[in-house]
Amino acid sequence: MSYYFTIIGTRDNPLFELDFGTSKIGGDGIARFRDEAKHMNQFIVHAALDMVEEAQWATKELYLRRVDTFQNNHIHCFLTGGNVKFMLLMNPDPAATTYSAYQTTSPPSRPATARQSTTMLAANPTSQQTEDAVRQFMFEVYESWVKCIMNPFYQVNQVVTSPIFRGRVATAAKKYL
Repeated sequence: MSYYFTIIGTRDNPLFELDFGTSKIGGDGIARFRDEAKHMNQFIVHAALDMVEEAQWATKELYLRRVDTFQNNHIHCFLTGGNVKFMLLMNPDPAATTYSAYQTTSPPSRPATARQSTTMLAANPTSQQTEDAVRQFMFEVYESWVKCIMNPFYQVNQVVTSPIFRGRVATAAKKYL
């Protein structure tokens, strides 16, 4: 499973981006996105912002769960009190996702073994176990985000370049995803 995490500011501008892969069940933590996916991931996440704006008024929760899907990508969102959005794009099989030609039929699914479905997070990206792991990841990143923006030199909607913040996000990803 490969992930693309981004933080979107109040003006819909990207403040932080990170690609990573799963670290569970022998994963190496490296994203396996195809070359064409690097820009498409940004486009897909920004296209999902319309769904976020609709969903944010329907709940009191900060974690909005999965807000959108496109082809084999699942987009999850977390809103902060200042309307900054944490967006996580999950792709269980990035090598099989082609962005150059939109498929009108869904690709055939591979049957999962019993061991995969119980221990692997990537076995079912729509399962409750996956939702819980993403939720915990988002809340841990939120704690780091609050510490980051409390810096007196940080200005609203400024790009985050802190290597400490990047490391904390990567650590949370290894821990939960």
